[in-house]
Amino acid sequence: MDTLDNTEWDVLIVGTGLQQSLLALALSRSDKKILHVDDNEYYGGTEAAFSLQEAEEWAKRVSDDSSAAAFTHISIDKPESAESDTTLPSLSFSRSYSLALNPQLIYARSELLQYLVSSKVYRQLDFLAVGSWWVYSPNPETTGAEASTVSESHRSESRRGSLVKVPNGREDVFQDQILDFKAKRALMKFLRFIAEYEEQPEVWTDHRSRPFSAFLSAQFKVPVALQGPLLALTLSPDTSDQTTTEYALPRIARHLRSIGVFGAGFGAVIPKWGGMSELAQVACRACAVGGGVYVLGKGLSQIEENIEAPADDVGVRIKLRLTDGEVLTARYVVGAAETSSPADSSYSKSISIVGSACTPLFPSLGEDTPAPACAVVVFPSGSLPSGSDYQVSTPPVHVFIHNSDTGECPTGQCILYGFTSLGGEDGAKLVKNAVDTLLSTMDITPSPPILWSIHYEQRAASTGPSISTTNDHIINFPPPSLDLAFDGAVLESVKSIWKKIMGDDAGEFLVFDDREANIDDDE
Repeated sequence: MDTLDNTEWDVLIVGTGLQQSLLALALSRSDKKILHVDDNEYYGGTEAAFSLQEAEEWAKRVSDDSSAAAFTHISIDKPESAESDTTLPSLSFSRSYSLALNPQLIYARSELLQYLVSSKVYRQLDFLAVGSWWVYSPNPETTGAEASTVSESHRSESRRGSLVKVPNGREDVFQDQILDFKAKRALMKFLRFIAEYEEQPEVWTDHRSRPFSAFLSAQFKVPVALQGPLLALTLSPDTSDQTTTEYALPRIARHLRSIGVFGAGFGAVIPKWGGMSELAQVACRACAVGGGVYVLGKGLSQIEENIEAPADDVGVRIKLRLTDGEVLTARYVVGAAETSSPADSSYSKSISIVGSACTPLFPSLGEDTPAPACAVVVFPSGSLPSGSDYQVSTPPVHVFIHNSDTGECPTGQCILYGFTSLGGEDGAKLVKNAVDTLLSTMDITPSPPILWSIHYEQRAASTGPSISTTNDHIINFPPPSLDLAFDGAVLESVKSIWKKIMGDDAGEFLVFDDREANIDDDE
């Protein structure tokens, strides 16, 4: 479509982030005239995925544009040794990489997966298993009671520390021949409780605001050495002292209840080819098939509210001007999130391309189960030095390792996604320390080299202009989630806006008839 001038639309959606794209998908069978615009030349917003060249162009563009409040302090590192030493693995061509700005896990019991099935768009997506979870211990050798609580078969050791494999459930705990009886009994008691914790409020409600670690000690006598693996399952960005019982219980239950839904040994998946960006693009394509129009490189510039509608039209019309000067009208405008202030907390992130398949992190999940494509490594609070000291007050660092099965890198390489809730220079150092420590801790000689890396800070803010208005036909999405697992609140937000737009015509949310079946019936 060459021009949008003087065109009337039912819904204008600003931005192609995951929330906006899911709304477009929800509206795609509604017979409404939908225009979806984005200032960027790429889909996905804060969930975008980039090739190497695109990542470098993005870094320069964001660094030059202070209005892009979601991302700051971007730096790219290309180690000279990776370029000069011909005996080391080397970077491949730019488009052989797909680097996700905001990778997330999707638990098997997430409503998102149910809606992808009911809307039929799952046919355009591939999902891969999230395999083993590991917790880093800074002590290369434990002694006394702690040594007997961790199976040697679950430990990968190095001079700097060790990686302890998190048990997948009761079977792993029960079959462990090294875990001492006292520790095994405490863990089994907790696992029985967590399976139906909602029905036992008398056990935990008095502890809801206390640290989860204190609850484990007081109620279940879980040894300190085994609390780290349980805390790791919460994916909490906060220190152990700040992670409350009320926060931890539903997240551990989510993890354990999801194991076995799609196959033995795992409970979460990731989308292939670029993480949540792939979901956003597939949702956009589905809307386009339904008649929606997409325009990249063009955003919303100005709104003139409450223009006079035709006498025979009881609906609201809003006059809009796009960044290229084109003028149009719409009944509803759905915009980006409100921009956060510089004072809001920042999260330090990094993406590292590693010249190794990191095979020790991807043990088989068992017979007749898919090969894992993602591993999770958690560095608990205080397990990494901040400066020259280990400080319990530092938050944990999470690292997602994606292998080449994801389509994000060539065979024989991996992508390491690092994350911590500590901003500034200290946060950047903490994430880098975690990545370096992980590479030196794996049982691989020599340590895998980093071929390319990028560090950036992210706030829960929009990359585009928010819409300031009191008109209830102009709606803002909340800031995108920075959770490491997909947040179900995103779906609730999309659903509420969809209901508002559809009104009495709203049917079932993201439940579509099968077009392929209808075509067969007609024939």
